[in-house]
Amino acid sequence: MGEAQDHDRVPLFSCKRSQIGLTAVRDDGVEKYNVIPGLDPGIHSPFLRHKSVDGRVKPGHDGVLLEVVLPIAKAAAPRHKAVRTVRIERGLRLAWGTMMATLSDIPGRVLLVGAGKMGGAMLEGWIGLGLDPARAAVIDPGPPPEVAALIEARGVALNPLNGSPPSVMLLAVKPQVAPDVLPRVAALANPDTLVVSVMAGRTIRFLEAAFPPGISVVRAIPNTPAAIGRGVTVAVPNAAVTPEQMSIADALLRATGGVEWVDDEALIDVATAVSGSGPAYVFLLAEALAQAGAAAGLPADMADRLARATVAGAGELMRQTGIDPAQLRKNVTSPKGTTAAALEVLMDETKGFGPLLTEAVAAATRRSRELAG
Repeated sequence: MGEAQDHDRVPLFSCKRSQIGLTAVRDDGVEKYNVIPGLDPGIHSPFLRHKSVDGRVKPGHDGVLLEVVLPIAKAAAPRHKAVRTVRIERGLRLAWGTMMATLSDIPGRVLLVGAGKMGGAMLEGWIGLGLDPARAAVIDPGPPPEVAALIEARGVALNPLNGSPPSVMLLAVKPQVAPDVLPRVAALANPDTLVVSVMAGRTIRFLEAAFPPGISVVRAIPNTPAAIGRGVTVAVPNAAVTPEQMSIADALLRATGGVEWVDDEALIDVATAVSGSGPAYVFLLAEALAQAGAAAGLPADMADRLARATVAGAGELMRQTGIDPAQLRKNVTSPKGTTAAALEVLMDETKGFGPLLTEAVAAATRRSRELAG
C-alpha cells in the first residue's frame, strides 16, 4: 500500500482491503469502521491523509473516495448508524493546507449551548467521530429525550455551573432567544474562546457585541439534512479567527456533513437561500410531483411513494456519480419522448422552473438580509 510522501501531518485513517471491500482503521488501532467505495468527487474531508489503495488510485487521480459508516451512541439509537462521506486526497490539496484538526485534537472543553434537533445532531456526531464525552458539556434547560439519553449514557456534563472557560462554545439556540441567552453564556467564555454560531439571522456583529472584545467568531449556516449526517454548512470567520481555530470549527461542523467556507459574510445570506432553504424546495418538488401523479390517476399513496423514491434516488445518483446535473437531465431525455414533453413545460424561459427558482432564491436572500438587520 503506497503512501504520499509530501505530508507532515498525522493521518486519522489508514485504509486496507478486506473481504467486505475496504476497512478504515484509526491509526491508534482502537476503532474500525466499515467503508464502501464511493464515487462522489465533490465532498472531501480536510482531516484525512492520502494512502493509496491498490487498484483504487490512478496516476493523477485526486484521491480515494469512500463512504465511512460510523457507529453512533448505542444507548440513544441502537439500530442506526451515521454515514459520513469522506474523500482521501493526495498531496497538499487539502482544505486549509497543513492545518489538520480532528475532534480528538481539540484542546479544552467544547460547550454546546442548545441541544435541540441541530445541537443534538452535532453532539451525536462529535462523540461518534472521537470527541471525548468528558470534554463536552451541554447547556439546555430541557433537552429532547433522545438527546438527554445520549448525554446520560455518555457522561456528558449537563448545565455545568462552574469549570474552566471552554475552548469552543457552539451556539445552537433559536435566534429569537439569543438576546436573553447570550449574556448568560458569555460570562462562561474568555478572550481565547472560539464562538461558533449556527443560529439563523444572527450576524457576526451581533455575536461580537455579546462577548468579550476581540473574541473569535465563526458564523455558520447548516441545513436540515445535518440531522442524519448528510447536511452541508456554509461558514464565515471573523478577523480574529486563527487558522488553528478555523480548522477546529471545520472539524466540529463536519460532524454533520460537508462544510464550505466563505470570506464574505454577505454570501451567507445567499447560501441560506440556496442550501439553508434548499431542502424545502426539494420537499416541495416531491410534494408537487406526488400531487401531479394523483391528479393524473395514480392512487395517492402510490404517487407519494413514487415521488419520494424518485427524488431520493435522483439525488443519490447525482451525488455518487458527480456528473453535471444538466448532463444527467440530458441522459434521461429522449428526443420527442415523454420526458422531453414534460421538460418543455418546466423549462419555459419565462414561466418555467428556472425563472421561478431564481425568483425564489432572490426572495429568500432578501428576507435573510432583512432578518439579519
